[in-house]
Amino acid sequence: MKTGFFKVAGTVALALMFMSGGVAQAAEETSYASTVGIDTMWVLIAAFLVFFMQAGFGMVEAGFIRAKNTCNILTKNFLDFCMASIGFFMFGYAIMFGSGNDFIGLKGWFLAGAESGAAVPMFAFWLFQAAFCGAAATIVAGGMAERMKFAAYLIYSFLISAFIYPIIGHWIWGGGWLAKLNFTDFAGSTVVHAVGGFAALIGTILLKPRIDKFKQDGSPNAIAGHNIPLASLGVFILWFGWFGFNPGSTLSVGDGSLIARVAINTNLAAAAGGITAMITVWKMFGKPDLSMAMNGALAGLVAITAPCAFVEPWAAVLIGAAAGVLVIIGVVLLDKFGVDDPVGAVPVHGLNGVWGTLAVGLFGRKTLGLANDGLLYGGGFTQLAVQALGVFSVVLFVVLTMGAVFKLIDMTIGLRVNRDEELKGLDIGEHGMESYSGFQIFLTE
Repeated sequence: MKTGFFKVAGTVALALMFMSGGVAQAAEETSYASTVGIDTMWVLIAAFLVFFMQAGFGMVEAGFIRAKNTCNILTKNFLDFCMASIGFFMFGYAIMFGSGNDFIGLKGWFLAGAESGAAVPMFAFWLFQAAFCGAAATIVAGGMAERMKFAAYLIYSFLISAFIYPIIGHWIWGGGWLAKLNFTDFAGSTVVHAVGGFAALIGTILLKPRIDKFKQDGSPNAIAGHNIPLASLGVFILWFGWFGFNPGSTLSVGDGSLIARVAINTNLAAAAGGITAMITVWKMFGKPDLSMAMNGALAGLVAITAPCAFVEPWAAVLIGAAAGVLVIIGVVLLDKFGVDDPVGAVPVHGLNGVWGTLAVGLFGRKTLGLANDGLLYGGGFTQLAVQALGVFSVVLFVVLTMGAVFKLIDMTIGLRVNRDEELKGLDIGEHGMESYSGFQIFLTE
């Protein structure tokens, strides 16, 4: 009797043990699925914010140029994301994140057999990265505004999105040679902004300045933008979108502490950049120029993009403050050397993309996830040297490849519109429409 009782009790206990194990396993699987779902939602929301930055770029560039070219610049911004999406789908993602070698990825064309580069579904990761690709491409529109042929721009936009940007992305974010050296760019000061900024620099040098931008003695003429309120709206949209750009690059919710640190650093750098740019231009030229202050905020955002996860908030303020000064210096230097950049794409994205990348090696902390402490934390020049090598290599690659692309386009269909079309405006000449049709300005004595 007792033996039978113990057999039954043992069987029940064994069954309960298996059941509890099954329940625990099911709970664990549910928890994992829930975590992936939350992370996926976070990455997608961030991707949507980065996509919305296209509107910000469009508004900034439209506001900073003349009314007769507004439709043209907005069309370029619109088609940028279209070209980037298709180019990154066909070739870019495979080159950037596909398995291959230290220089280039070779697997995943048209996303066939492609794998996610993060712990979220591949399609979510692709959309986030495609939005970044579009941002890099659209930076160039502002630097080459008001005189570049639309057809030439479309060719450029596809080529940088499908091939040049992804190669650099593979070096840094796809496990390439710079990643193996511990080069660190959390959200794209180099990968996105230096690439776009220096592509704009070589493009605008080859394109040459707008008519009447420089006097015979080489001094610059101010060509005012037609709508500063529109540009201001664009800056606020970009600042807002940057909270997807930088915090979204965590690619995971985790415990939230990393996202919070990245977000506060992003905001502080932008604010500091706006203030120091305003003070600098006020001191140099006698007036607190709003357009320069706004570019200072954007410069701070660009500069903090690489180090945002690895620095303390006080360092973010210093990085952004330096960026605000650098952007003014950059504008002055471009004018001095006869380079016509209508919206400040080169000093905002190129110069401060470099500064932000180097700032990782100065202010970064090992305790915050960096491979080596920065110079100011006793880590020596190790990380700083790697950062310098990486950004120099990227800038050289961009200048050479994009120089070749722009030169080939110029030799075939041409880069620049003719003089009459430039004087009348690209809206009519390239698109047969006006941005502000029906409005007339009557001059009275």
